[in-house]
Amino acid sequence: MSGSDATARAPHATDWRETALYEPVKTFLEAQGFAVKGEICGCDAVGLRVGEPPLIVVAELKLSFTLELVLQAVDRMRGADIVYLAVAASRRGRDQDQRVTRLCRLLGVGLLAVDLRLDLVAVLCEPVPYRPRPNLPLRRRLVKEHTMRQGDPTAGGSSRQPIMTAYRQRALACAAAMRDAGARPRDLRHLAEDAGTILSRNVYGWFERERPGHYRLSDQGRAMIAVAAGEITTSA
Repeated sequence: MSGSDATARAPHATDWRETALYEPVKTFLEAQGFAVKGEICGCDAVGLRVGEPPLIVVAELKLSFTLELVLQAVDRMRGADIVYLAVAASRRGRDQDQRVTRLCRLLGVGLLAVDLRLDLVAVLCEPVPYRPRPNLPLRRRLVKEHTMRQGDPTAGGSSRQPIMTAYRQRALACAAAMRDAGARPRDLRHLAEDAGTILSRNVYGWFERERPGHYRLSDQGRAMIAVAAGEITTSA
C-alpha cells in the first residue's frame, strides 16, 4: 500500500479515541448558544450560556455506553443544569438499545450518538425530566402472577431451571391429583379454577384426553411426577 493510500484509508472504529468526540459535541452545544471548553474540573466538556446565574451544560464522552458513563452523569447532575452523554454511533452497540434510551430519559440526561466519520451528532434523547408512561398490561400481569403464585418457590436470578410460575403450580397440583386415576376438569376445580384450560391446552405435555371430558396423565406426566415430588411439595 502506498503512502497516499494509507493516508486516505478511513480509520477503523478501534482507532478512534474519546477526544474524537469532542469537536462534534462542542459544535453541537455551540449551536445551542453555549461557550464550550474541554476538561473543566474533570468534566470532558463544559458549556456556559450567559445569564444570572449562567446556564451550565456538561457533556461526558465515551466511545461506547458503559456503567461508568452513567455514574459520571449521576455525579455531574449535582453541578450542571443540563447533562449529555455522548457515545460513538454504531450499528449494533448500546446506543441502538432502546433500554439505554429509556434509562437516560429516566435519569433526565441527554444521549448523543456521534458519527465520527461524518462529524455529525444525533440526539437520541433530550435532557428533560421524564416519567415513563405506565405499561398497564405489564402492571396487571405482575399483580396477577404475584397474587396467584403460592409461596415463593423460585429464587430471584434463577435461569437454569424452569420458573415455578403460578400456572405451573396449578398444573402440578392437577397432575399430582391424577397420579392414580384420570379425572374430569370439574373434579380438579378445587385445585385450579382453570383446570379445564390446563388439561386441554396441555402446555407441558403432562396430560392426554382419554375420552371427551376425561383426562389422564401421559407417559411424560408420569415421569414428571416421579421426579418432581419436591416441586409439588414446595408448591402445595
